[in-house]
Amino acid sequence: MPGKKPLLHRFHAWRYKHISKTTFIYFLSVITGLLAGLGAVLIKNFTHVIQNLLEGKLVENYRYGFYFLFPIVGLALTVLIVKFVIRNPLSHGVPMTLRAIAKRKGLLRNYQVYASLITAPITVGFGGSVGLESPTVVTGAGISSYLSRIFHMDQAHRNLLLGCAAAGAMSCIFKAPIAAIIFAVEVFSLDLTLLSLMPLLLASLSAILTSYFFFGSDTILPFELKDAFTIADFPYYMVLGVVAGLTSVYFSKAYFATQKFYSRWTSATTRLIIAGASLGVLLFFIPPLYGEGFDIINQLLEGHTISALGETFFNDYLENIWVVIALLAGLVFFKVIASAITFAGGGIGGIFAPVLFMGSVMGNCIAKVINNLGINGVHISESNFTLVGMTGLLAGVLHAPLTAIFLIAEITGGYGLFIPLMVTAAISYGINKYFLSYSVYGMELAVKGELITHDKDQAVLTLLNVDQIIESNFIRVRPNMTLGEMVKCAVAKSTRNLFPVVNEDDELVGVITLDDIREIMFDASLYDTTKVGSLMHAAPEYIYLESDPAKEVMRKFQDSGAWNLPVIKDGKYHGFISKSKLLTAYRRMLVSFSRK
Repeated sequence: MPGKKPLLHRFHAWRYKHISKTTFIYFLSVITGLLAGLGAVLIKNFTHVIQNLLEGKLVENYRYGFYFLFPIVGLALTVLIVKFVIRNPLSHGVPMTLRAIAKRKGLLRNYQVYASLITAPITVGFGGSVGLESPTVVTGAGISSYLSRIFHMDQAHRNLLLGCAAAGAMSCIFKAPIAAIIFAVEVFSLDLTLLSLMPLLLASLSAILTSYFFFGSDTILPFELKDAFTIADFPYYMVLGVVAGLTSVYFSKAYFATQKFYSRWTSATTRLIIAGASLGVLLFFIPPLYGEGFDIINQLLEGHTISALGETFFNDYLENIWVVIALLAGLVFFKVIASAITFAGGGIGGIFAPVLFMGSVMGNCIAKVINNLGINGVHISESNFTLVGMTGLLAGVLHAPLTAIFLIAEITGGYGLFIPLMVTAAISYGINKYFLSYSVYGMELAVKGELITHDKDQAVLTLLNVDQIIESNFIRVRPNMTLGEMVKCAVAKSTRNLFPVVNEDDELVGVITLDDIREIMFDASLYDTTKVGSLMHAAPEYIYLESDPAKEVMRKFQDSGAWNLPVIKDGKYHGFISKSKLLTAYRRMLVSFSRK
C-alpha cells in the first residue's frame, strides 16, 4: 500500500500506546540475556572446534613442537582478519565497553557484534594465553547497543542494557547467575536499584537457561567441596590473602609493563613477529600457559599436580616437592606475561581466565609450602586453597571482591568456604587498592578521565562532554593591533567582554577584558600609539581539550577563581568555557544520571 509506514515504525507506535517503558525494558533485558548467551555458546564452541582440529591426529605426535608455531599462526590470522575483514581497530572487551558508557553514551559500533565472535576463538584456539570472557561480554554489549538504537532507548537505559549483556555473558559462561549480576554492578558501576536489579536478574536468568540448553549441566570448573573449613586454618587464609594481594599488584604492573615494552615497535607486522615468537618460546618451554588454562585448574583441584605441570625439562626432579613448588611459582610469574604478549601481538581476548589460572596455581603453591614447612599438626586442604586463591586474585586485580566471592562459590559449590573466601578477598582487595587506585580494567581509562565509578559526582563529571559547552563567539584580536583598531573592529561589534589575542598561526598569546581597557578606550590620543600586545595578559589557566577531562576542567576553575578559561586544541585557540555554563551542564547531567 502506497504511503504505508515501515513495520518498525508501526511497532513503535503500538509499543508507546500499549506497553509501559518499564515492561519493555524487562522484555529487552530478556532478549539481551538470551542473545548474549548465544554469543557465549558460539564463541566457546568455535574455540573448541579449532582446538580439536589442532590436537587431532595430524599433530598429536608433535604437539609440543607445535606449541611454538600455533600462537604465531593464530595471532597472524587475527591481525589479518581485523585489518582486511573488520577494517576497524579492536580493543579489549570490558575496557572498551566502559569507554562506550563514559564517552559514547552507551553506543558501540555495529561491527562489535561479530568482531570478537570471529577473532577471539582464533586467538585462544591457537594457544593465545588469554580468556574468552571479555570477548563474550563485548559481543553481548554490541548486541544490546544495536537493540538500544533500533528501539530508541535513552542513555540511562542503554547503559543498563550494556550491564544486562555483561551479566548475561558471565551467567552463561560460568553458570553463576548471582555472581553475573554482581559483576555488572561492580565492574560497570551500575546503581543497584529495583529499576536496574530486575533487568539484570532477567538477563542473567535467560542466559543461564541458554547455557543449560546447549551445554547441559557441564560447568567450566566441575568441583565439589571435599574438605570442610576449620577455624584453625583461618590464619593461613589470611596469609593467602596477603600473597594474593601482592600477586594482584604484580599482575597489574607486569601486564602494563609488558605491553609498554612491545609497544616500542610501531610497525604492526614487526610487533606481531616479535610478540608471536616470544609467546611461542614461552609456550614451548612452559606448555601449561597454552590457551585459557581451565584444564590446568581442574587438575589442580583434583590433586593431579604433576599432570597439570605437563612435560617439562624438570621431569626427572618432580619427586622433590620443592621443585614442584618452584614450577608452580613459575606458572604464576609467567602467565600474566604470556597474556600481555598475546595482546601486544594483536590477539583478542580477556584477562578473566588468566586471573583465575594464576589464582588457582598461587593458592595451590601456598598450600604446598605450608604443608611442607614441617609445622606440627598442620595440614591444610590444597584443593580449598586452590579454590580460594582464585577468589583472592580476582578480588585484587578486578577490584570486585563480591564478584570474586560469589563466582567461586557458585561455580564450585564451595558455599562452605564463605568465611575464607571473604577474608581472602577482603585482604587482597585492600592491599591492591592501597598500591593501585584502579582495577586493571579501569587503570588506562582512569588516566584519561574516562572511567565511570560508583562515586556519583565523579561519574557525572566523566559523562560530561566538554566539547558541548565550548563557546566560540569571541572576536579575536592580534597583538600588533592598535587600541583604535581593537575598539573599532572588536569592542564595537562584540557582545562579549573578553577578547582572545592570537598570532598569525592562531595560537593564543594572551587575553584582554573590557576591564583592562575601560579607563583608556575612550582616550583617542592613545588609539594609534598603544598596542594590544602591551595591554594583554596571560589567562589564569588553560584548558587543553585533548588531555583535560571534565574533572580537571572543574579543578582549574576552582583553583583559578576565573569565570572564563580559554580552550586550546592541537596547540591553537579553540574557544572559551564559562564557569556558569559548566555548572549548568553539570546540574543537568546530575539530574539525568540520578533518574537511572
